[in-house]
Amino acid sequence: MCVESDGCEIEGCSSSDELPTLSGSMSPGLKSSPDLQPCKPGQKFRAALLRCRTPAAAAGILSFGNILNYMDRYTVAGVLFDIQRHYKVTDSGAGLLQTVFICSFMVAAPIFGYLGDRFNRKVILSCGIFFWSIVTLLSSFISKEYYWLFVLSRGLVGIGESSYSSISPTIIGDLFTNNSRTMMLSVFYLAIPLGSGLGYILGSGAKDAAEDWHWALRVSPGLGITVGFLILLFVPEPKRGNADQIGARIRTRTSWVCDMNALAKNRSYVFSSLASAAVSFATGAFGMWIPIYLARAQVVQRTAEPCTKEVCPSPDTFIFGAITCVTGLLGVVIGAAATRLSRQKTERADALVCAVSMLGSAIFICLIFVVAKKSIVGAYVCIFIGETLLFVNWAITADILMFVVIPTRRATAVAFQSFTSHLLGDAGSPYLIGLISDSLQTTYASSALWRFLSLGYALMLCPFIIVLGGMFFLATALFFLDDREKAEKQLNQLARTPSSVKVTSKQGAI
Repeated sequence: MCVESDGCEIEGCSSSDELPTLSGSMSPGLKSSPDLQPCKPGQKFRAALLRCRTPAAAAGILSFGNILNYMDRYTVAGVLFDIQRHYKVTDSGAGLLQTVFICSFMVAAPIFGYLGDRFNRKVILSCGIFFWSIVTLLSSFISKEYYWLFVLSRGLVGIGESSYSSISPTIIGDLFTNNSRTMMLSVFYLAIPLGSGLGYILGSGAKDAAEDWHWALRVSPGLGITVGFLILLFVPEPKRGNADQIGARIRTRTSWVCDMNALAKNRSYVFSSLASAAVSFATGAFGMWIPIYLARAQVVQRTAEPCTKEVCPSPDTFIFGAITCVTGLLGVVIGAAATRLSRQKTERADALVCAVSMLGSAIFICLIFVVAKKSIVGAYVCIFIGETLLFVNWAITADILMFVVIPTRRATAVAFQSFTSHLLGDAGSPYLIGLISDSLQTTYASSALWRFLSLGYALMLCPFIIVLGGMFFLATALFFLDDREKAEKQLNQLARTPSSVKVTSKQGAI
């Protein structure tokens, strides 16, 4: 039994074989042996399988899984208007779908964070994918009399997707390091806007092709189950801290209570988590309501007629999805490039790039509601620029966490950051925006113009939240260097301290 430098009592040991990483380390079981013998049946297949378990292949599979994660999440948003008409619910009732999803997601996140720091991560990931894929498929058969059951199904999907978002970044963090990790996390988090945009495209495309919105929920489950098997076969389970060159020597872990206490004292982690909550608030509200807002804008401009059919065309949903895909790509690429260049001038570059992009995004998002009444094209331009700047910080925020949190605590840190960002962000924003819109519509005379304006006034809350997020990133920049230095010191101590030695120094918690 020993004590870490932050005062955390170590629970015990865990040992697993090393796996190949970008740094070149290799599992002893994979190194050549002088006593070679003929292969037994199945050994050739296993050897070929192990050769395919490269860090790059693992990152690619996990990134594709993240695309499906967010694609499944926003497929419902892509057919939200049809769901509203089918189940005959108000704006607030429709917003409840995303709120229930996110609430279950964030409640499950700390549980999966705890499990991810202690058990086989890829098994947890695969089980989560199988679960959410099956529930999504079954939810497409719920009849119009059981809207509550449809809402419940979205909550169950949130539990399954929580396992993926909480654990998969930590595997990438243990396979890569430094600029390579930044690049791979950028690719991984590129899946958020890309998957979200594809969700809109898939939802509207499948609905139009089948002339039935239920088919929007019947495409992604098959892909999800396929990815689950790919993770089991080709994604390794790296030892925690492997990429930091201490994987073979970390044989201990601290209690969950101690981990949470250390994270609460980590100022960079706390402020970046609050900033992530601001981003989640805006993206959650936008993802649910912007396509409907633009559809109402066209009715006000008399370029489209109110839809009275069972299945309504959704060009705005398709266009918004395509814009989200492109802006996601640009945002992540710009964020990675800007951070790399800025690091040459300041070591606080990560947080500063996030702060500047957030503040710039707020300006263009405000302009959306100014120009949408007169010009849909102008609104799309503002959406394009605003989303690009907003998506700059996705991967950088994850990289900040990797710098200031030690490897044995990262799954818990990712999970609790996810919990916080959803609790204060998109868990309530879709429902809150719908509730404000409904309240404004009932207060004044209802008309096509006022339905458009009421939703726009409700969405105007988002730019103010984004500015607040930019302030939190500036606060992160103030404490980033100190917290990174503390993490490095504790990491070095873990690397050189055997599990049988007691360490009593009381340095700052990370």
